[in-house]
Amino acid sequence: MANVLPREKQIAVLSSLVEGVSVRGTERLVGVSRETVLSLLTRVGAGCATHLDRTMRDLPCTRLEIDELWAFVQKKQRHVRAGEDASRVGDTWTYVAIDAETKLVPCFLTGKRNAETTNTFISDLAARLRYRVQISTDGLRMYADAIGAAFEGVDYATIVKEYEAEAAGPGRYSPPKVTATLKTPVFGAPVEELVSTSFVERQNLTMRMQMRRFTRLTNGHSKKLENHGAAIALHFAHYNFVRAHSTLRCTPAMAAGLSSTVWSMGELLDAALAATEPR
Repeated sequence: MANVLPREKQIAVLSSLVEGVSVRGTERLVGVSRETVLSLLTRVGAGCATHLDRTMRDLPCTRLEIDELWAFVQKKQRHVRAGEDASRVGDTWTYVAIDAETKLVPCFLTGKRNAETTNTFISDLAARLRYRVQISTDGLRMYADAIGAAFEGVDYATIVKEYEAEAAGPGRYSPPKVTATLKTPVFGAPVEELVSTSFVERQNLTMRMQMRRFTRLTNGHSKKLENHGAAIALHFAHYNFVRAHSTLRCTPAMAAGLSSTVWSMGELLDAALAATEPR
């Protein structure tokens, strides 16, 4: 059933969600029920996922950074009991690739951090690219196996960071300092000075700040897997097409040649709803 909210209210709800406001906070700020917020989120999120899947094709990316970001649905993994569907609750990982030059996120995937999810994500990424690329990841071994299987020609290297011991006492929540980095070529001939995961780690921060359900040490976590996936799809559609990057002074989609203008939230809403209609 179509959402009966006035268009202005729909835009207000979505604008609130992509700025990191919780569902209940959006309920209070915009003056709509929690159920209506979630209904709009799941519908628009599904449309955003379809729109991104159709749009992110034949991409001109040449230097990619890949990482995965932890969150959880309903409960943390240690609380998942025998008999519960472990594929729908517990720890989740969102795999993200970002183009270091245009800051475009060509694809993402949420699932368990295992070989199956890693292989699916890397295969999907490889199918969206136009040129041979250089890829940087951390030292997760599953990446090497997946990249080797999905790419016929690729320049790939890992970067592993070493950190100082975590501080005890009042400062223990501060991030530890990096004491050393080790860059290791894996496939092809990667340019050493371009081996980095700084941009994708910055994207991880953006995700945690702009999606309340990713914020640590709160009760704003996702309660349903569908809501989790919808929020992530909405985030990346907004990030690629609506939010102008402060360094680029345009959106990543514009920098990659996928759009000629900065989209408004209304235009994103229209594109998402159009994507849900039968073709």
